[in-house]
Amino acid sequence: TWGGRTLYTYPENWRAFKAQIAAQYSGARLKVASSAPAFTFGQTNRTPAFLNNFPLGKVPAFQGDDGFCLFESNAIAHYLSNEALRGSSPQTQSQVLQWVSFADAEIIPPASTWVFPTLGIMQFNKQATEQAKEEVKKVLSVLNHHLNTRTFLVGERVSLADISVACSMIWLFKQVLEPSFRQPFPNVTRWFQTCVNQPQFKTVLGEVKLCDKMAQFDPKKFSDMQPKKDTPPKKDTPPKKEKAGKEAGKPQEKKDKKKKEEKEAAPAEEEMDECEAALASEPKTKDPFAHLPKSAFVMDEFKRKYSNEDTLTVAVPHFWEHFDKEGYSIWYGEYKFPEELTMTFMSCNLIMGMFQRLDKLRKNGFASVILFGGNNDSSISGIWIFRGQDLAFTLSDDWQIDYESYAWRKLDPDSDETKTMVKEYFAWEGEFKHVGKPFSQGKCFK
Repeated sequence: TWGGRTLYTYPENWRAFKAQIAAQYSGARLKVASSAPAFTFGQTNRTPAFLNNFPLGKVPAFQGDDGFCLFESNAIAHYLSNEALRGSSPQTQSQVLQWVSFADAEIIPPASTWVFPTLGIMQFNKQATEQAKEEVKKVLSVLNHHLNTRTFLVGERVSLADISVACSMIWLFKQVLEPSFRQPFPNVTRWFQTCVNQPQFKTVLGEVKLCDKMAQFDPKKFSDMQPKKDTPPKKDTPPKKEKAGKEAGKPQEKKDKKKKEEKEAAPAEEEMDECEAALASEPKTKDPFAHLPKSAFVMDEFKRKYSNEDTLTVAVPHFWEHFDKEGYSIWYGEYKFPEELTMTFMSCNLIMGMFQRLDKLRKNGFASVILFGGNNDSSISGIWIFRGQDLAFTLSDDWQIDYESYAWRKLDPDSDETKTMVKEYFAWEGEFKHVGKPFSQGKCFK
């Protein structure tokens, strides 16, 4: 599936539309891989082959016949364009770039905040939505003023500026910009309809129907798309008395203001892009460790000791004092293909890439992995601690990308060999008798 000039995406991805429409205008050959077997969103983009070419695992992603790879939709659309779309002078090229950036920076954040809840892929927040509507009005008035004397955004014909801005507004027009809302901005509606009715747009988008009625948040739709899980145990709450003491003497208005500020300080949800939203709306799998009994070993407590205190005198003794050999297991993992390891920085990237892809395992796992040797003569091995008695990677499809490149051996927690290996790998110092190469650098998964 890697041959040919291919755009990898999921169906109906407005970011991919930009590249597809640009290719329609420039005549660039383009194969779109958006369904099995060529591409399955959420699976193909998590494989080592894909991540090797596109490290973020996001789509759209482009690969040329010659192996030339690009991620980021604007770069892909630019590459597939011709001079007429990109602009023929430095001035027009810069104006095109201006509007492409405008779409990303000014349109997408408020559009996502307003539209995503109506699609059931994000929780509704009244304050955020109202603010987003105001920001969309501002954007529309800027565009309306600019288009007062122009048919297209830059020059006399369609450019990449029109393609980018129109694609970033598809969901707005389809979901929420009802006639009364768009009425003060007639030039924008005229321009948008002119664009989407061009044959090159139409081939990619089909018929784009402007909404008659503003879509609203549907709580049922949202809850249907959420993962079904047990309610988490309530966190310890401080005694009411103490809270009352701290808050005493503050008028209600101040408390409300403080609450409001706290709410606003929460991470902005509009940072979620379309790709992440599509992933977020996938049905979630349950906790891979849900079937295991609770353990008295508190992984976080050990990690705090390991991060903040001396390894040999505090962290290692703490580990053995509290380790629960029924609830957890210790594994030795060694990279199977040391002959392929070249520059040490690339070998470190290999380790860190694996750690990143295992992000959701952190709560129930810990590892200290070491690179031994130097450029073109190195090896990778490490000690891993997992909840349960099995190799944790097998519990989730998401964790299976890297582990088969390693040889795994379960260690006996009571043996002297294990005691020595835990001490040496945790401290990054010792004889490492089984390795035969000097310590180069260590990496921790915690």
